[in-house]
Amino acid sequence: MDLTQKILELKKEKKAVILAHNYLRPEIQDIADYIGDSIELSRKAVEEKDAKMIVFSAVDFMAESAAILNPTKKVLLPCLGARCPMAQMLTVDEIKRAKKQYPNAPVVLYVNTLAVCKAECDVCCTSANAVEVIKSLNAETVLFGPDSNLAAYAQDKTGKKIIPIPENGFCPTHLLFQPEDVQVLKMKHPNATVMVHPECSSDMRKVADFIGSTSKMCRYAKESPSKQFIVGTEEGILHRLRKENPDKEFYLAYEGAICPNMKLTTLERLYASLKEEKNVVRVPQAVANKARASLERMFEVKS
Repeated sequence: MDLTQKILELKKEKKAVILAHNYLRPEIQDIADYIGDSIELSRKAVEEKDAKMIVFSAVDFMAESAAILNPTKKVLLPCLGARCPMAQMLTVDEIKRAKKQYPNAPVVLYVNTLAVCKAECDVCCTSANAVEVIKSLNAETVLFGPDSNLAAYAQDKTGKKIIPIPENGFCPTHLLFQPEDVQVLKMKHPNATVMVHPECSSDMRKVADFIGSTSKMCRYAKESPSKQFIVGTEEGILHRLRKENPDKEFYLAYEGAICPNMKLTTLERLYASLKEEKNVVRVPQAVANKARASLERMFEVKS
């Protein structure tokens, strides 16, 4: 029995569900019950009523969100070292300082934050629904963290004043994309459609034909008549895009755009975590209760 088969057997035995982010290794995506972006996977975690265990193949903040939303289920993170650098850039103290400076501004936090920070905000959002969440608020000034690029994108789309906290929070992987790389690829593939994640810089967003989350990119690629795409997000998404669109071609805007943290989840680590039920994600109840409210408000906003 190979490792994949062992995992499938264990999953059945333990009534577990395996969730995998679009950036995960191909072999993890192939074994997962559900693949998606953070909001899709958060929803699936709640919808899986029969599962007793959730193996969240992604990074820390996503597994925390699953644990918050599923207090009766055991949530496992296959590799404890899989931490999101952007999530580490925002602290509770920074949020409290910003609140003092702008006492009437609601706080919207990207789900790419740790649970202790989510407990300090009014509502969470993802890259898929950030614009809709901010539009839903009865306020013209909004505090937003931790991604300053997503904050700028939301400001452009809503016309509201978005104050980033911290001032320069960013995703190290998306920062690698540069417009000149797109220009070079366009010389080779002049008819290619450019899809870019809103975590990219404003310069990258300017050269895009489409800007959206990973889930929206996957949907757009299916529905678009274009046969070639230049993709401005982490390389893991190419596996899903090519699998779902075998008649289309996809080129990464920058070949080095690999999130090392997402790649820490391997079949071996997933198997060990599931077999030994180790790396259980625990969020203190007081924090979880407050963070759950901000996540549930996010789900109430239609995107």
